[in-house]
Amino acid sequence: MSGKIKLINENGLRVDGRRPNELRPIKMEVGILSNADGSAYIEQGKSKILAAVYGPREVHPRHLALPDRALLRCRYHMAPFSVEERKSPAPSRREIELSKVIREALEPAIFLEKFPRTSIDVFIEVLQADGGTRCAGVTVASLALADAGIPMRDMVVACAAGKVDGVIVLDLNDLEDKEGEADIPVAYMPNLGLISLLQMDGILTIEEFNQALNLAIEGCKQIYRLQKEALKAKYVAIKEEVEETCLQ
Repeated sequence: MSGKIKLINENGLRVDGRRPNELRPIKMEVGILSNADGSAYIEQGKSKILAAVYGPREVHPRHLALPDRALLRCRYHMAPFSVEERKSPAPSRREIELSKVIREALEPAIFLEKFPRTSIDVFIEVLQADGGTRCAGVTVASLALADAGIPMRDMVVACAAGKVDGVIVLDLNDLEDKEGEADIPVAYMPNLGLISLLQMDGILTIEEFNQALNLAIEGCKQIYRLQKEALKAKYVAIKEEVEETCLQ
């Protein structure tokens, strides 16, 4: 399948001009929805995703409440206009699966036991998709949880690595994801050194797998720094606003 399209040229550059170990350009912003307890936005390449967090709050319906911890619920959804061919607004099987995958990637990071009989609801809306949306969804959801003040062991950050034209590459775009030979999404907690999500699609040798996994973790560490900068930027702006108000 990868033979149909040349994804890496003779200079070792990918279709979007990146080298194999380079991330796509990333932009993050925190606290952009006033009606949510926490919110964040990410642009990773051409992918654009918004996340909102509500809670901890009373569970509805009440019979779903857990006596010893909070119930974490995630909804990953792609807007009908997020892809080239308009998709149905109804949840697809893939969206239901990714909602579960993202929830399970986030759960280990959150002190759910501190909020029994409550729910924490995470909504992830893909506004524009160009590959890597599950990983960007984890990253932006974690940022929104932090913005909501949810106690966490560490922020979760996710990035994928894969194999394209026989080369191990970082942060696959949509074309590379579809036409490449393998894809490994990884969610990671850098301060704890723990992996909370590891999936694989395709075929790799053990050596290639280890190389891709290590590359994905390095990508996670780079994105983690951007997460912290985005959080810091929000509170620096709040501090400056308060100081300006006090001077008036």
